Amino acid sequence: MSFSESIKRQKEKLQKTVTFVKYVDGRIFKEIKDEHPQFVGKQYGFVVDEMPDKVPAKVIDNIYLGSQDCCEIEVLDKFNIKFVLSIGVEAPIKYDDITYKFIECMDLPETNLTPILRECIPFIEYAVKQHHNILVHCNAGVSRSSSVVIGYLLIDRKYSYLQAYNVVKTARSCINPNAGFEKQLQHLGR
Repeated sequence: MSFSESIKRQKEKLQKTVTFVKYVDGRIFKEIKDEHPQFVGKQYGFVVDEMPDKVPAKVIDNIYLGSQDCCEIEVLDKFNIKFVLSIGVEAPIKYDDITYKFIECMDLPETNLTPILRECIPFIEYAVKQHHNILVHCNAGVSRSSSVVIGYLLIDRKYSYLQAYNVVKTARSCINPNAGFEKQLQHLGR
């Protein structure tokens, strides 16, 4: 028996395996050797927001932190918010009696926070000096917007990093600045 025939016989003894293949668009197919792939469902590569987060956290007087879900007029009215600072994601709808500012920001560890804070802090200061409530938000209210609020407390209010982080974390327990933001903020808080 030739080597090639030996391999062929061994191959015939192998059990069929099932492989699940997930495509970029979320479609999942079940594939079995020598059979046509079967569609089995769809699963997104991101978390689908099924529970809107419509309650902004009051960090200190006049400063609220939340997700983009907090930009709805009912929420803004309920918390008497007159300024909205959007970090990395624009407010879905803009209302006439609200003052908005949008700042480009990727939630990546290598993103430099310094120019972002330079643009954000004067806007926050202005709202606070006018005794108006301001909502600082990003997509989920976890990394970018929390980093901006911590940065504000470090620079404007002269908090230490640990004080600023704890104040924001106490107000909104889900905050989690990415590792790069955290390192930059710790450096600012020295």
